[in-house]
Amino acid sequence: MNVESACPTPLTEILHLERLETYLFRGRSQPGKTTRTFGGEVAGHAVVAAGNTVPADRAIHSAHAHFLLPGDSGHPVVYRVDPVRDGGSFATRRVEAIQHGRVIFHLTASFQRAEDGMSHQVPTLDAPPPEDVAPIEDVLRDDPVNLEWIQALLRRSPVQLRFPEEPPRVTVARGQSAPPRQRLWIRSSRPLPDEPLTHAAALVYTSDHLLLSAALGPHQLTIQDPNLQFATIDHTVWFHAPCRADDWFMYDQEGFWAGSGRALCRGSIFDRTGKLCATIMQEGLLRRR
Repeated sequence: MNVESACPTPLTEILHLERLETYLFRGRSQPGKTTRTFGGEVAGHAVVAAGNTVPADRAIHSAHAHFLLPGDSGHPVVYRVDPVRDGGSFATRRVEAIQHGRVIFHLTASFQRAEDGMSHQVPTLDAPPPEDVAPIEDVLRDDPVNLEWIQALLRRSPVQLRFPEEPPRVTVARGQSAPPRQRLWIRSSRPLPDEPLTHAAALVYTSDHLLLSAALGPHQLTIQDPNLQFATIDHTVWFHAPCRADDWFMYDQEGFWAGSGRALCRGSIFDRTGKLCATIMQEGLLRRR
């Protein structure tokens, strides 16, 4: 089975929202083996909802999300947008995701009119191009446990993944600890329309993939460990430059702190040219049962 071709539902369909009123939207949750909705899906929906209420000349530059309650993948989610402010250069929106009468998620998003300014970046891209990296199913062909993990992941997620280095969970499976870092090339499994908001929402969706697991290598744990309780608490994306989510982009992940039953992870997203397109911070619950 070629897991890179496994795509149960296209990302454009996952991110589609039904507009009920000017500031009210409804999104369909994607069913799966688990009844817990994928956090990136809710966050992506909220970005789409917010972006559809701002002037056309404003592009999203930051999204700050808090996950309050687990979502139920068997029922739709309603997204209520609060038009907090429309200024001369910036627009701010607050979004509540509501399910079964309860707020399960909260997002604050800021949008900016395009302008020129001083420019530099410190993070750099140093990785082989995705075409030179073997498909992950080839890498794991002789590792049935981890092959089953990646196949299950890609069966339920409309993305393709390629790892320039051995994923930390493979090192952990050998009984060894791994540094709190992992890198992967990632893209949508299918082409996306040329709508900037769609690509921004798709980037938010994909940014929730594997980030929290970057903190587990030093502790010889994986997300699937039955003795581990995990959940995303908050997730922030700062957008620096446009990035096509249907072309390969590098997601460099670092779990640079863990303690008190939590972990803080940082991600840098680069396009093929090495331009830093987004920075991500995610705090999650990582608790031994």
